[in-house]
Amino acid sequence: MTNWAEATGTTCPYRRTGHTPEPGIWRLEALTDREREVLLLLGTGVGNRELSKELGIAERTVKAHISNIVAKLGQQTRTQVAIVSALAHNALCDEPSCSRHLALASSRGQKTTVA
Repeated sequence: MTNWAEATGTTCPYRRTGHTPEPGIWRLEALTDREREVLLLLGTGVGNRELSKELGIAERTVKAHISNIVAKLGQQTRTQVAIVSALAHNALCDEPSCSRHLALASSRGQKTTVA
């Protein structure tokens, strides 16, 4: 029995499945400020209840935001938009002292300063 990589001639899951999260990143400008905030929090992996508490809104409203985000980013599931969020963190988060920004700068050999 051959595995999928041998059968398709590629080990890259993006090429094998034809699915890539990157088009979602290109559509971030379609989101409202609140949807961007919800998307950023989705990337942390928290559930709807935690999102609702963090944002001070009803869980039903969180679900509506997530549904809008999924549609606007051209994705199919909450998990897919969470992946987009993780990949697009630098485009979504504007806090200079964010640990993700500092880690990226350090990995590129740039000096990092925190005010």
